[in-house]
Amino acid sequence: MLGLQDALSKYLSAYISIWQFQTLRCLVNLCVLLVIVWWLAEPALLKPERVSRVVLRALLQVSATFLFIGSAPLLTLTEMAGGLYTFPLFVAVITSLLPGEHVGPRRWIAIISGFAGTLLILQPGTESFRLASLMPVGAGLFYALFILCTRRLCRNESPIAMVLATNLCLLLVGSCGLLVLTFFPVPPSVRVLNPYMYSAWQPLFWWVAGITVLCGLLNSLANLGLGRAYQSADSSLLAPFDYSYLIFAAIWGYLFWRDIPQITEVIGILMIAGAGLFVAWRERITAQQTR
Repeated sequence: MLGLQDALSKYLSAYISIWQFQTLRCLVNLCVLLVIVWWLAEPALLKPERVSRVVLRALLQVSATFLFIGSAPLLTLTEMAGGLYTFPLFVAVITSLLPGEHVGPRRWIAIISGFAGTLLILQPGTESFRLASLMPVGAGLFYALFILCTRRLCRNESPIAMVLATNLCLLLVGSCGLLVLTFFPVPPSVRVLNPYMYSAWQPLFWWVAGITVLCGLLNSLANLGLGRAYQSADSSLLAPFDYSYLIFAAIWGYLFWRDIPQITEVIGILMIAGAGLFVAWRERITAQQTR
């Protein structure tokens, strides 16, 4: 669902602004959440236990979302996915800095090889390198912080309350972006570089609105599932399933744009995925030994 949503949002980037897309998608998400709460007859699910922690989690996801989706007009879906999926490596690095945590030499080798795979995709120092390629990597960093926040600070929170907070923050940021760019538009010479990022409200065709609604439905269901999954299971158990996104990103990229990843991109993605899976496996072994 997330792979299809990201492919559709990339497709819409030629017809809509990121601020407009996020605002409309969040309105759909909020409607979906209200319907679910009404169906369950559990309004208490909308109330978080620790507001500050849920808001922190939401802001981290907002940062990851805008960095990732903002790169859509500039990169292929495979390049976006390869940068984003550095997040398990960031999780391991950040975890190693926390008190009482230890990362052994084998996991450090895996982390280094994973970041080497990232460099293979980005190819810094070559003509093919673009600063926009760093946006999904930055999204991976914020997504790693988002996962750690979910696991350590929000384990007992309602998934619906967490998704609600994220969508309210996204709606606020998207609306503010629309207002700022409407009253203080950027010069056309700058806007032409990335109309998706620097434009305000664009004419809304019915089919664009329909695809945006579909993106909202996919996003709501996927994030409810992700929130519950990371609350219920260790990341080591989820990692093999999480990396299926890379496969679906390549499939949707080919079906939509006939994008065929270069051999260096394939090798880099395999290095990132292999390193992430190894780190997850070692974390599981360590957790079992600790217990």
